[in-house]
Amino acid sequence: MANFLSKLFSKKEEVSIPIFHADKPDISRDRSAELFEKAKNYFPGGVNSPVRAFKSVYGTPLFIEKGDGCRLWDADGNEFIDFCCSWGPLILGHNHPAVREKVTEVMQKGMSFGAPTALENELAELILSHNKYLEKIRFVSSGTEAVMSAIRLARGYTKRDKILKFEGCYHGHVDSLLVKAGSGLVTFGETSSAGIPKSFADETIVVPLNDQKAVKEAFKRFKNQLAAIIIEGVPANNGLLIQDKAFVHFLRDICTKNKSLLIFDEVITGFRIGFEGAAGYYEVQPDIITYGKIVGGGLPVGVYGASAAIMSHISPEGAVYQAGTLSGNPVAMAAGIAQLSELAKPGFYKDLNAKTQEFVESIQRYADTHNFAFKVFTIGSIFWFAFTKKDIKTAEAIDPASMDEFKIMHRELLNRGIYMGPSGYEVGFVSAAHTKIDLEKAKRAIFESLDIVFRKK
Repeated sequence: MANFLSKLFSKKEEVSIPIFHADKPDISRDRSAELFEKAKNYFPGGVNSPVRAFKSVYGTPLFIEKGDGCRLWDADGNEFIDFCCSWGPLILGHNHPAVREKVTEVMQKGMSFGAPTALENELAELILSHNKYLEKIRFVSSGTEAVMSAIRLARGYTKRDKILKFEGCYHGHVDSLLVKAGSGLVTFGETSSAGIPKSFADETIVVPLNDQKAVKEAFKRFKNQLAAIIIEGVPANNGLLIQDKAFVHFLRDICTKNKSLLIFDEVITGFRIGFEGAAGYYEVQPDIITYGKIVGGGLPVGVYGASAAIMSHISPEGAVYQAGTLSGNPVAMAAGIAQLSELAKPGFYKDLNAKTQEFVESIQRYADTHNFAFKVFTIGSIFWFAFTKKDIKTAEAIDPASMDEFKIMHRELLNRGIYMGPSGYEVGFVSAAHTKIDLEKAKRAIFESLDIVFRKK
């Protein structure tokens, strides 16, 4: 013991002592559980979107009562630092004063007209004046609707039917894109949901991410049939699968060569990793870009856009029909104007991305010091926790067994007041509302949770 103590307090030698943290008691979910049981009488599975059901983690879903800044409060009075941020839209945090005040102002005049308003012009000008990759846009009411419309536009413009997508990329619940890969390198899509006709899936070709050979083979097999390639700007619905710039530029080149369109689905990455999103990050010109989430400032909205020439094919100018009663809804436009005005201020992204980088680097250092098989992937203010030491660029590289470790981590984080999305495949987000003190508290909770995960292995 004396020898151990002398080493412990020696200035010449540092001794690393493993610290094991005890499991925290589970938070109370009595009220949330009661609400969930009641919700099952009204909604399939008790929820209005599947991942909210907490099927992949412990316990019943939390029913949220309030959000402010970077914090959430549930129906049982539990308080959390929120890294889900409503799955990405709340880049300024909950209940941001500028957004709230603008929405309240506009709501006094009415909430829906089904007719043009000056607010649509104002938000469009704000977007287009800061984004060199677009010339014209159209507002819709969700990211799924934006992608659906972009696919129809690509088919109408090229007069071709087939779409190429990548395994592991999610583009909303559009019939022709809710497909998974078959058994070969280049395959027709197989439906990943009941209710989708096989004929729809047959118009979708699915290939692995980060595989130039597969893409080339697809263009060879389906010569002059592919209307477009669609890819998430940075795939972030099935892990955070950051692609090399060379691969993204290869996609641009092969589309141009084959007179197919390149569609960037930037529903998550748009206005998140920069005002110009992944297109700006990769410095590549997509033919069509879709947005959602952040554009609405927390309210439902979607956007798709392209060059003026391509957008001229949309009705009423062109033959590609698309309409929506709530498209350009004044309340959503008001929230978008307020939020994007904040994002357009000098230094916004530099500060937010730097804050995120320091946060994830600290977590990675802790994991590396303790030799945990744990890696944090990050871009901009997006991050993803993976229980591996390997680089991951494809969905196939994610070990399904690692979700058991995330399940433990998720419970321990909730018990320590940290809210993450209830699935190990989902990414997390840092907002402008997260302060240094908030992030320090979150880091300590993450360190303790990691200790418990790896102690139990």
